[in-house]
Amino acid sequence: MKNSELNPFVIGKYVSEEYFCDREKETEMLLRQVQNGRNVTLISDRRIGKSGLISHLFAQPVMQKQYYTISVDLYATSSMAELVCLFGNEVYRCIQTQKNSWKEKFFQIISSFRVGFKLDPVSGSPAFDIAIGDIVAPVMTLEQIFAYLEESDKPCVVAFDEFQQIGEYQEKNVEALLRTHIQRCKKTRFIFAGSRKHVMTQMFLSPSKPFYQSTINMGLEPIPKEVYVTFAQRMFAKGSKLIDAEAVERVYTLCRGVTWYMQVLLNEMYVLTAVQGKCSVAEMDMALQNVVLLQEPFYRELLAALPQKQKVVLYAIVKEREAKNVASKSFIDKYKLESASSVQTAIKGLYAKDILVKTDDVWRVYDVFFAHYIMRYML
Repeated sequence: MKNSELNPFVIGKYVSEEYFCDREKETEMLLRQVQNGRNVTLISDRRIGKSGLISHLFAQPVMQKQYYTISVDLYATSSMAELVCLFGNEVYRCIQTQKNSWKEKFFQIISSFRVGFKLDPVSGSPAFDIAIGDIVAPVMTLEQIFAYLEESDKPCVVAFDEFQQIGEYQEKNVEALLRTHIQRCKKTRFIFAGSRKHVMTQMFLSPSKPFYQSTINMGLEPIPKEVYVTFAQRMFAKGSKLIDAEAVERVYTLCRGVTWYMQVLLNEMYVLTAVQGKCSVAEMDMALQNVVLLQEPFYRELLAALPQKQKVVLYAIVKEREAKNVASKSFIDKYKLESASSVQTAIKGLYAKDILVKTDDVWRVYDVFFAHYIMRYML
């Protein structure tokens, strides 16, 4: 399928600059830090566009020409062995199309990975497939990976996405170990992206932590409303369709400017709009219903798994939309909750499950579609 045939509101992986909205200043700033040899910490809420921004940075011609770029998503990892396995696979993916001496050194320097080198039984071509079980000495293999990066013929830029996940590993010295290796790197640059703000802030701004003041810290805010409205109208026009500015503004407000939710909703609105047709608020309401109903089995299962006390507090916060002073007597009395300690325990549990998020002493459900589902079908 050609890019021109895509639904222009792409969900998931970065496609190209053509389908990417704004972030010009952020991209320029990141590029400048990389070129100046600085490591960067990128902190923002989930789904606001960190991964897309990094992919957009890596797609820039100057990055393609002057650097090797490697993205490592740590979200699903839970141990040092998984980090090493994923990191190594991503490094190999970066070099497999290269035809230079650096590629030839991969198995020489990272000797632990030789077990993953195989010949395809059909084509006879060399292949690399390393599994977690193959990582018998992760600390040594990690050291070899960093040594290999430093041997490259041009600088590498490594982006660790959801970096805060290393704090959950069963091994307790991962931060210090990574900091030691990274500190020794002369050619390799690093971007540490994370969505758990309090964890990332503690990791990089607490004097007791290994990564303290080791990077330039950068936040990521929602794309300005007027910029996103213009982008949405341009994307509709690519398919010979129109969309009311009011409809895009309503999407922006509902989704609080969080890119992923806006893209999902506009993706469905685009589908509902005929060629030469015009999308309005009515299509937005229909699209929202379609998206929420599509997620209903997951939401129903999620609610069923919640303890009753957490569920009661969750419903109270949904009714408030933005809840302040949740442990106060007025809030507890208003929603007939048990006690301040019970509410705080429930909120702690909901926060750990990434269901709630706190911004400026205000609690809310992060998933706007989940909040809408509860409000419409459960209350």
